[in-house]
Amino acid sequence: MADRLSVLDASFLYLEGPVTPMHVGSLTLFQEQPGTLDHERLVKLIRDRIAYVPRYRQRLREVPGRLASPVWVDDERFDVTFHVRRSALPAPGSLRQLNDLVARIMSRPLDRRHPLWEVYLVEGVEGNRFALLSKTHQAMVDGVTAVDIGEVILEESDQVRGAPVTTWRPARGPSSVELVAGALGDVVAHPNALVDVMRGGIGTARQAVGDAVATVVAAVRPHEPNPLIVEVGQQRRFTTVDLRLDDLREVRKARGGTINDVALAVVAGALRSWLLSRGAPVTHETIVRTLVPMSVAGDPDAASLVDAFLLDLPVGEPDPIIRLQRISFDTSRYGEEARPVGAKAMVGLVGFAPPTLHTLGARVGASLSQRAYSLTITNVPGPQTPLYAGGARMLAAYPIVPLTPRHALSIGMTSYDGGVFLGLNADRDALPDLDVLAQALRESLTELLEATRGPRRLTVAE
Repeated sequence: MADRLSVLDASFLYLEGPVTPMHVGSLTLFQEQPGTLDHERLVKLIRDRIAYVPRYRQRLREVPGRLASPVWVDDERFDVTFHVRRSALPAPGSLRQLNDLVARIMSRPLDRRHPLWEVYLVEGVEGNRFALLSKTHQAMVDGVTAVDIGEVILEESDQVRGAPVTTWRPARGPSSVELVAGALGDVVAHPNALVDVMRGGIGTARQAVGDAVATVVAAVRPHEPNPLIVEVGQQRRFTTVDLRLDDLREVRKARGGTINDVALAVVAGALRSWLLSRGAPVTHETIVRTLVPMSVAGDPDAASLVDAFLLDLPVGEPDPIIRLQRISFDTSRYGEEARPVGAKAMVGLVGFAPPTLHTLGARVGASLSQRAYSLTITNVPGPQTPLYAGGARMLAAYPIVPLTPRHALSIGMTSYDGGVFLGLNADRDALPDLDVLAQALRESLTELLEATRGPRRLTVAE
């Protein structure tokens, strides 16, 4: 029997529009070494490892009359070379050129006639490096039946481990009559499901993410107008920012809170500078309401690891230490049930966790009301030891979180091997000054470090 999409998974298909493709990406940089990964080896590596993620050999099949959600069926014409693609920069290609290429690729929707994923090998990056860009639809990755493809090609050693023996043959897909019969059987067993499907799954998506989301939505108050809330177009801008994890740890050790609090304080300071550079009105009360998907501690179910929480980033506060204190106070109110899980725990649950958990965070954000928040920030800890793909060492990993309607910017953060790597995905027309925001992030961390190392100032609360 064909595997039917849940109402939540189907909602990401129905929510997708020409200007808001619902795929998540990951850009990883690797050090080029003789005899390591090239296109031919990458194709073989993914062909060998795809048995770990059988969903990646399946495509969507609609039910006639939309009597039920679509089903996953084996792609009888599956060709891994269609999905694993090769590109190159004019060597030595700069990071700006790489980011421009990423923006163009991420702007294009995935072809629903095929399994909903692509991986690009980008050669010719300056510094004897190459990049892998993965692009996966949110309907595919639920953290249990399917994880991100990047998790199965990365390993802890430069020695490529053996692949599982597989004799996979595509199963025969159901006929239209069988699809209708299966849908009617589901309707009899679950009569409310038909109503959900006919509504496109959008209304029920909010319910499917759990009681925590319902609580958040109920508490929403109107946010202040800001340049992040605009009608978005189809084209994107993308840029990256590298920070040192030790710098964030230094601030946390001196001023308290968590690494996540410090990272959010860095973003708040950068947004303040960026708004001021635009001449936008910034008062002491100015906030940017932010969706911060957080990992739920102690939950053994990977699909339930992420819940949605809203934070008001105090961009109107000029003092970086007070910004951090306000954020730490707000995040502490969620208590132990909502805090980032340690990287080791995540890796034990779902392998190399960041790509999958960023996808789960984006899924939570897409199901909330567009008016509930202005910005999505996902922050997932990764391992602090090197990882490899086909013998090539991974140097950096940048998440690419999709935009939802009327949201011009999303920020993904991953810590890995001593670094904190940020991917900034933005609407091309709304944020022509995305590089200004990227530089403001670096300066915001410098400002926070200098304030931390300087004389301790008493606050009103003290």
